[in-house]
Amino acid sequence: MMGPGGAPVMVLNTSTERDTGRSAQMGNIAAARAVADIIRSTLGPRSMLKMLLDPMGGVVLTNDGHCILREVDVSHPAAKSMIELSRAQDEEVGDGTTSVIILSGEILRRAAPLLERNIHPTVVIRGYKQALAAGLEACRAIAQQLDPDDTPRLQELVTSTIGTKFSSRWGSRLVDMAINAVKRVVTDHGSYKEVDIKRFVRVERIPGGELDDCRVLDGVMFNKDVTHSKMARRIENPRVLLLDCPLEYKKGDSQVNVEMMGEDDFNQLLRQEEEYIETICAQIVAFRPDVVITEKGLSDLAQHYLVKAGITAFRRLRKTDNNRVARAVGATIVSRPDEIQESDVGTGCGLFEVRKIGDEYFAFFEQCSNPKACTVLLRGGSKDVLSEVERNLQDAMQVVRNVLVEPLLLPGGGATEMAAAKYIKDAMVAGSVEAHAAEAVAEALEVIPSTLAQNCGANTVRLLTELRSKHAAGEHTFGVNGTTGKLTDMSALHVWEPFSVKVQTLKTAIESATLLLRIDDVVSGMKKKGNQ
Repeated sequence: MMGPGGAPVMVLNTSTERDTGRSAQMGNIAAARAVADIIRSTLGPRSMLKMLLDPMGGVVLTNDGHCILREVDVSHPAAKSMIELSRAQDEEVGDGTTSVIILSGEILRRAAPLLERNIHPTVVIRGYKQALAAGLEACRAIAQQLDPDDTPRLQELVTSTIGTKFSSRWGSRLVDMAINAVKRVVTDHGSYKEVDIKRFVRVERIPGGELDDCRVLDGVMFNKDVTHSKMARRIENPRVLLLDCPLEYKKGDSQVNVEMMGEDDFNQLLRQEEEYIETICAQIVAFRPDVVITEKGLSDLAQHYLVKAGITAFRRLRKTDNNRVARAVGATIVSRPDEIQESDVGTGCGLFEVRKIGDEYFAFFEQCSNPKACTVLLRGGSKDVLSEVERNLQDAMQVVRNVLVEPLLLPGGGATEMAAAKYIKDAMVAGSVEAHAAEAVAEALEVIPSTLAQNCGANTVRLLTELRSKHAAGEHTFGVNGTTGKLTDMSALHVWEPFSVKVQTLKTAIESATLLLRIDDVVSGMKKKGNQ
């Protein structure tokens, strides 16, 4: 800042770094491109894996865009903003995390020449918004309807989703597991479908065995053993009672003083505790349950009464696990033993059994008549393999969920991006400044088929030229075969992607690019601890 006499006036602290105007914008664009280049090679079926060493010394092997960027430590604010994109994409639709970063980086790269020609960022942003509207229209125009009950078509969709992942070598097993798990937890409320994978599908990873032992249970399991050795470990058609109250005497929250006057007072106190526990157990036993599960503690005396009544008990089960058991066996979680009703007891389970897998004991509730929750059991050689298979399975389940909620499909292999690019170019009014920005988005969309071709070693320039000519002729299902690098009709190759994933990718990439282009000042400086 200049003073009245032309002398500089220092407003900011001298230790503060400041980037303004063009240099700030170019710095942001460079940071976004750097983040996109990290994961560019992980797109498509011929993608490479990244090995990441976390601060605790653990090793992560993955080609999942979100997982890679979550582990990478960056300091530039624009790069951090890009990494947030993949997190938002992962939480919203669960797939397309690599595509959204690559696309956003490319859109920003195409904005640099426009800024160098002194086109104002707001004009560029206006063009980007028009391109987004045209791109979404293009997606709507070429989308195909899917019948959620058409299992072969659903399998094609999930196969093309995990075809780019590490788990694709195990073929249809993972695909079938994802479809079965999601279909188990679908709840139809008439006007809408609720598909809550996060709460009601639990993935249990147990090292050992082999991947052929993986399966989706028609019920749930959890890592607990019975509390007493005399309790039954296998019960057919059990009556299950779920509690979230302690089956032990209540202890005082703070320091409690008891004054005893007579010699029998202490015995009387003990007798009161025993009577309290006996009353609770009598209330439970009255409903003849075979299995009792509580989220809180279970005293030795309560175990004694339950064993005498032939009841198997589990204690300190996690709330999330208890909710899943309730959904699977048709029980209601009870908070007070004196309020138990017959309708609270779950009778939907066909078999309860405690089994030992490796060194651990697991309780299985299987053969449930209508389980609205399930457990996916994963077995494999090592923890690293299991972690990657779980990440791939989560992506596959999210894709099935998206399609069940919004049953529309778009062609994969870069075909949708090429169709959207052509639609944007045709929709823009030639000669306007916004049209230049919109065309930059259309050119940036071609980075997806270009990267797919690049990752499998094809001739990128020739392939893109052929692809443009196909789309110019109206054949919008043509894209790049990510395995061979050839030009292929995606409907013949059966490579489809969910509509919601593609649309979210386009929205997130363009909106984040417009956000970063609005920044014209980056101030970075540490505040001293004394001046808080």
